[in-house]
Amino acid sequence: MQEEDQFEYTDEEEEQDDGAVALENAYYNSKGLRENSSQEAAESFEAVIRQEREELQKSGSTKKYGPWSYKAMKQLTKLYLRAGQYKKMMWHYNRLLECIADGDVSPSAVEKGINGMLDRVSTMYQGNGVGSAGSGGSGGYSPMSTGSAQEEDDMDPQKMALAVYDATLKIFQPQTGACPNERLWFKTNLKYGQLLYEINETPKLQQVLKDLMSIRKPDEDAGATVSGTSSSSTQSMEIYALQIQLYSRQKDNKSLREVFNKAMSIRGGIPHPRTLAMIQELGGKMHMQAREYESAQSTFFQAFKSYDEAGDPSRLRCLKYLVLASMLHASSINPFDSQEARPYKDDPEIVAMTNLVQAFHANEIQAFERILRRNQGRIMDDEFIREHVEDLLRTIRTQVLRRVIRPYTRISLQAIARELNDIPETDVESLLVGLILSGQLDGKIDQVTGVLIKKKEQHLTVMSKEKTPIELKLDAMNSLIQTLDDLSTSLTNSCVKEGPRHPIRSVVH
Repeated sequence: MQEEDQFEYTDEEEEQDDGAVALENAYYNSKGLRENSSQEAAESFEAVIRQEREELQKSGSTKKYGPWSYKAMKQLTKLYLRAGQYKKMMWHYNRLLECIADGDVSPSAVEKGINGMLDRVSTMYQGNGVGSAGSGGSGGYSPMSTGSAQEEDDMDPQKMALAVYDATLKIFQPQTGACPNERLWFKTNLKYGQLLYEINETPKLQQVLKDLMSIRKPDEDAGATVSGTSSSSTQSMEIYALQIQLYSRQKDNKSLREVFNKAMSIRGGIPHPRTLAMIQELGGKMHMQAREYESAQSTFFQAFKSYDEAGDPSRLRCLKYLVLASMLHASSINPFDSQEARPYKDDPEIVAMTNLVQAFHANEIQAFERILRRNQGRIMDDEFIREHVEDLLRTIRTQVLRRVIRPYTRISLQAIARELNDIPETDVESLLVGLILSGQLDGKIDQVTGVLIKKKEQHLTVMSKEKTPIELKLDAMNSLIQTLDDLSTSLTNSCVKEGPRHPIRSVVH
């Protein structure tokens, strides 16, 4: 009973600020107007800004703006952005930045709002402006009903996007900005750099990278393995991702390899899986260009797993590259045997590559080339795959060629060409020369008769050590047969010069 006496019931509610309640109601009423009339919504948001300014003056605050004004300005900026009226949008965005510098707005609200706005600007630009679905936001409200205002607006989407980023970077600049914020400035610069990369503004992108490196120097060239705080390591990875994209486009393989190795040596960072996947994908392409197929296969596999972790559709593209690298490496391991890749082998985008790798491992060159012809869209539309198709064809033709010539000491190029799906004999000769020069084939090509002559004497000599008498006799007989073959070749050459009297067999055992 004594404990119960300590609690007293009351029906009195806690007093609330009537002005704050009125502002909140006015703001949400304005948002509701967007569904029917953007113009009315814009006027209502302006009223919220005036109303809050009056409240601040009554309270004696030195701030020009408050949190509801900040929210109203964000909505006004989005209204004009979606309407494609970029001049008006920029006017409201600059006022929003002024509100951040002179107003009473929490840092978390500022960071969330600015990041969201930058994402919307990038999305609108990539979607060619008017009518595109922005990233985030609510409602499907209509554009501003101002007749031909959009046609009169001479600020194109690209100019608008660049102006937004320039204004944002200026106000948050850590040393000279009106509202210094290194974290937000860094993130904005990364987004800006990505936009510059997409619109191919290389000089501006190089300046952005220089600014980023001046604030955050990831490794100071201190060594191969970079370690540090999780935040600094993550920022380093993000900078490297931007550099790798630039060097990849410029075909600067030396700088690309250097930065890629730095990125892969970082420890302790927690970059977004998509950022890591992009670095690994471009690293895999770098290895492919250098014909480092084993390294490319491993790197593409890591990129595929990172994309898969991020839930990014790019995982299918990267899986195609993994299969391509696996075949060029002439690996006996099917990429789809892995636990991570197996669920995608029947995907419509991947099934052509699945069939291709099966034909490759079975050395079925006719089926292999047939799959390439029938799937021009799913395979050949990718520029990177298209660049390596010739190497891929050369690889499978080399595999089939080695199988075809294995039982013979002499075989005509014509017979080999027929087994390789009737390719020109000049292509057969090119493949054989490649094998001979690489030391994979001990033989020579008689270009007069168009015959490959394999040499076995050296092999037999090496294997003759510590053989039984019977084996030595067999070796001697093989040597005699080879000598007779050489004599026959000489006679054949003489006959060719004088004019052939008898037809020559295309394949000689």
